[in-house]
Amino acid sequence: MKIGWIGCGRHAGEMLLPQLTRYPVTLAALCDVDAAKLAQIGHRYGVPESRRFATAEAMLAAGGLDGVGMAVGPDQHRDFAIAALARGLPVFMEKPPGRNGHDARAIADAAKRAGRPVIVGFMKRFSTANRVAINLARGFGCRASFLGQYMTAPTYFVGDPDYTGFYLHHCVHYLDLVPHLMGRPVRLHARKHLIAPGKLMLHLDFAFAGGELGTLVMGTNQSRATPMEWWQVMGDHERVEVRNVHEVRLYRASSFKVDDPAATLADGSDAMVWEPNLTVAANEDHKGYHALLGCWLDVLAGKPREDAPTIADGIAAMDVLDAMVRSIEAGRAMAV
Repeated sequence: MKIGWIGCGRHAGEMLLPQLTRYPVTLAALCDVDAAKLAQIGHRYGVPESRRFATAEAMLAAGGLDGVGMAVGPDQHRDFAIAALARGLPVFMEKPPGRNGHDARAIADAAKRAGRPVIVGFMKRFSTANRVAINLARGFGCRASFLGQYMTAPTYFVGDPDYTGFYLHHCVHYLDLVPHLMGRPVRLHARKHLIAPGKLMLHLDFAFAGGELGTLVMGTNQSRATPMEWWQVMGDHERVEVRNVHEVRLYRASSFKVDDPAATLADGSDAMVWEPNLTVAANEDHKGYHALLGCWLDVLAGKPREDAPTIADGIAAMDVLDAMVRSIEAGRAMAV
């Protein structure tokens, strides 16, 4: 497959393109408005100067592509995705799919007209530990509640007075993961606590159609040098949790050990813990980018993937984000 890529910034250069090029694809064209970044990434991946473009329009017009990936900004995701789809090209875009649900729906409409798929970069579904835990949770008799935290530092957001960047680039990940685990929420109450400029705490209370509950804490007041995230789904006498994106813990209906001289660990009831061996060469894909991009390539090849984060999932996440912002502003719960 011949892939064109828009956006040669740090995220693409360090996270996405190294994982994409592990697959049997050709990075056939690059685009960035920053000539230095374009030259650096073009040289790194052997993209000829004749296939490096300063504008997305020029790259798309040059043709010779089977699909287009992008990691730019919310407005560019919307505009460039629609332009690529108009030329019949499938799209991978990093999150978010625009600034709001309206933008995501505009992309979905373009995808429908073109008959081409759009995959959104919700990699939290794909990290190895999350995938193990998601599969376990879906085997529960019920999923009664979600509990989680997803923090970051003020580094990127201290100059973002309305926190739009934090909402769109950080929070949106878990506004996809929670519905992916629990189903679409029907109601959301978001509360905020501003510790100091750039240091915001959010508490989200989710209500789901079947009565299930969800609590998520997000904020910009923790060091990026410490573990930043943890989540748990609880069922009936069972719960699964993921710590620091790499450790899975499964708790079940264990027996008390104190009065049993022959106590041991019982398969099928006692707790299980999994974490990868970080000393081996195998890439356990803790961030999930490799599996996410592999999913996109499968979709491009016409292979069905039920776990693919489509533009419909992008709409769902942006609807939750829109409800979160409205709830923060109004100080009360909002329908999703």
